[in-house]
Amino acid sequence: MQSDRVVVVGAGLGGLACALHLAAAGRQVTVVERESVPGGRAGRLSVQGYEFDTGPTVLTMPSLIEEPLAAVGERLSDWLELTPLDPAYRAYYPDGSSLDVRTDTVAMAAEISRVCGPREADGYLRFVDFARKLWELERDHFIGRNLDTPIDLVNLNLLKLLGMGGFRRLHPKMASFFRDPRTQRIFSFQAMYAGLAPHDALAIYAVIAYLDSVAGVYFPKGGMHAVPKALAGAAEKHGVTFRYDTTVTQVEITNGLATGVITADGSRIPADVVVLNPDLPIASRDLLPPRRQRRLRYSPSCVVLHIGSKQTYSKIAHHNIHFGTAWKRTFDEVIRDGRLMSDPSLLVTNPSFSDPSVAPAGRQTYYVLAPTPNLESGPMNWRGGLAERYADSLVQTLEQRGYVGFGDGIEVREIITPADWADQGMAAGTPFAAAHTFAQTGPFRPSNQHPVYPNVVYTGSGTQPGVGVPMVLISGKLAAARVTGGR
Repeated sequence: MQSDRVVVVGAGLGGLACALHLAAAGRQVTVVERESVPGGRAGRLSVQGYEFDTGPTVLTMPSLIEEPLAAVGERLSDWLELTPLDPAYRAYYPDGSSLDVRTDTVAMAAEISRVCGPREADGYLRFVDFARKLWELERDHFIGRNLDTPIDLVNLNLLKLLGMGGFRRLHPKMASFFRDPRTQRIFSFQAMYAGLAPHDALAIYAVIAYLDSVAGVYFPKGGMHAVPKALAGAAEKHGVTFRYDTTVTQVEITNGLATGVITADGSRIPADVVVLNPDLPIASRDLLPPRRQRRLRYSPSCVVLHIGSKQTYSKIAHHNIHFGTAWKRTFDEVIRDGRLMSDPSLLVTNPSFSDPSVAPAGRQTYYVLAPTPNLESGPMNWRGGLAERYADSLVQTLEQRGYVGFGDGIEVREIITPADWADQGMAAGTPFAAAHTFAQTGPFRPSNQHPVYPNVVYTGSGTQPGVGVPMVLISGKLAAARVTGGR
């Protein structure tokens, strides 16, 4: 099939990675983006001199940013200034203890030994060995290739995964390494990113903890939005055309094939292939002819507070996780019962800790994330007074957990709720897409190739391989491979 002219709808991380790989393959690429800047979910909010990242705040595996840049002959260091974070996280527990997550395994073993005892440190070293092997197996043979049917999974490496216990539940697998609830939590909370409780997720998702806690966490100067800016800049340098402030309203279909896209002003952009970067179910519903869609189970959502503050806290790190007393109950409330957490566990990121330029002089930026039900499992009226009331309760929780005077220091407070995520075009009001249940993972996840229109391709977290910055960058490469005929 001819694939010389490709239109990529959306300049999110997946669309940008796809555009770079396609440019490297000699395709004529046009990226159409409704906003005035690239980034998609990794956007930027500027308020009264404060700069906030609107999407992901945790960056791992910079080699996956390097890959699309290298495809066009560019070096990562020429486009981004990355600082490794040490600690990657600081975890706070209800008993008053804290644990620094260090990416140096020797230093981390010493930290765990100090807080939890030497036996727990030995378990950590065994976990690192397990998780590293798991990542190496999954990266090349399952995550990094297009999977069309379950038969594509069947190889020797699947047997290796089975032998390692990769298809056991995550919680008991973690319990085989860790006995202390504190270490169990810090190496399994990441299952929430995949839309599941650790008690329900498969052990293969220990790779998220590996990427988060072992492979290293980085901060790009200028914030996470610097990543899509860099990718877009490199793409433009290598011939990719960008049309910002342009909304695509329809993919034009002729004789069973996409032939272009129609924009809100009525103009037509011709294409041999169309790559869709918006959330997959929404793109299918709004941009393509009506057809019955598969019913998906969605990940939990979240409320995010963007805080510009006069208050500085000397004892916190860049990323801070505050665990409530409840653990399993917290997941049950959010995922199973569709209720807000009665004893919330929170992520607090302090970007100005590493980059003072994102706040006015002497001020701080804070990003507070609280998991919540999505709009299908917990259809709450976020457009009423709930958003403000819940934000107030989160501020009170932080003050109770050591952020003295947090409320009094607030100069800017922006609240993002599941209703806002839905307004931005995210199914079920969640930025974490379809949950990674077994039936929605690998070849069972929505394909990145449309089932009816073969030259319509998807990229982003809604398709393979899944959620998170590393997976979305890989999804861009996989989408490009669909266009060029690779795997």
